[in-house]
Amino acid sequence: MDFSSLGLKQQLVTTVNELGYTQPTPIQLEAIPAILNQHDLMAGAQTGTGKTAAFALPIIQLLSEDPLPPKNKAATLAPSTRAVRALVLTPTRELAQQVHKSFVAYANNSRLDCALAYGGASIKAQIDSLKAGVDIIVATPGRLLDLVYKRAIDLSQIQYLVFDEADRMLDMGFIDEINRILKHLPATRQTLLFSATFDEAIFTLSKSLLRKPKLIEVDERNTAATQVEQKVYMVDADRKREITSYLIGSKNWQQVLIFTRTKKDADFLAKEMCKDGIKTQSIHGDKSQGARDRALEEFKQGKTRALVATDVASRGLDIQQLQYVINYQLPYIPEDYIHRIGRTGRAGSSGLAISLMSPDEEWLLEEVEAVLDTRLPQQWLPGYEPDLSKKVTVSRKNSKTAQKRRAKERAFGKKTVAHSKSSSSQKNRR
Repeated sequence: MDFSSLGLKQQLVTTVNELGYTQPTPIQLEAIPAILNQHDLMAGAQTGTGKTAAFALPIIQLLSEDPLPPKNKAATLAPSTRAVRALVLTPTRELAQQVHKSFVAYANNSRLDCALAYGGASIKAQIDSLKAGVDIIVATPGRLLDLVYKRAIDLSQIQYLVFDEADRMLDMGFIDEINRILKHLPATRQTLLFSATFDEAIFTLSKSLLRKPKLIEVDERNTAATQVEQKVYMVDADRKREITSYLIGSKNWQQVLIFTRTKKDADFLAKEMCKDGIKTQSIHGDKSQGARDRALEEFKQGKTRALVATDVASRGLDIQQLQYVINYQLPYIPEDYIHRIGRTGRAGSSGLAISLMSPDEEWLLEEVEAVLDTRLPQQWLPGYEPDLSKKVTVSRKNSKTAQKRRAKERAFGKKTVAHSKSSSSQKNRR
């Protein structure tokens, strides 16, 4: 089955063929016809399976077929011949950049224009791009609200609203921003909610956003990519840097993405690995956008051998042929594990994901296994066996506390002390 059989016009089919797409992925097979038929959608699929094309292609076709709506005369905005008709919300700058790049490529042979808006970059340049008139905007929630409050954008004529990686938006505490954005959108619109993982918070959110949606799940819910081999090495915390450098050096790995929980740990690890002779850079929320872009580009080009990232980069990084991911520290939010290892094994390629677990992190592994509904066998790497005589015991109470904290985070809308602390901690990790 090819793309033309999904209802896409020949112009779009030609474009995707020129980009090297020949056969639609499972999520594209189900989502594209549903969107073209104007259904609201709640769609889940493993990361790296083509979700962006699944919503971008039909939206481009629908916008191309529709006549331009008249401008909203009540809006006090800079003059423009077009109103924004499609909005894609993403949780991170990296994902916004990736999605925008895809829209530009897919719409290359159309008359549609797409704008990009995210924090950490010049808002003046983004306002100038909107003044020229655009059909589609890809944005992070905070920067979009900045543009709304500056009356630089009118959202009253949005026809298509997409939440990309909706679960991550909730984990990052964007529910208040989302609710404020919704107040500026028309009630009548087509809403598409895409996510790699589903939980009770996502289903709760969907009830307030979607109207008689189609539910599409092309894989078993909350599963890691099957083509990614997963290994867990138990090692003492103070030897994690040593084993990381050993694995990369002894196996001659040339492109490795490493995840830490905090910005401080990311910077420290990158510095220490450089001392080991492995050129390494870090990327996280405290870096300027220019620095993040340069680090990522040098990593893609092979100039940097290892890139250490916080979970701000676990979604939105699209690195062709990335084979190796290392979880230097297991994430506090178990769903993040899926997105971390999903940076490898993309588009059918194989990958290897290694998690380094110190004895006091066993409860974090248990929570990951609960989300995956599978056991991840633990092993020791010869020469790096943990010293169990100094094992730190983590009580079940701490594990339960973490679970309760996440439950409160997911009860978005509740202003609790735990929520505030969690939001602050989450901000520090980005």
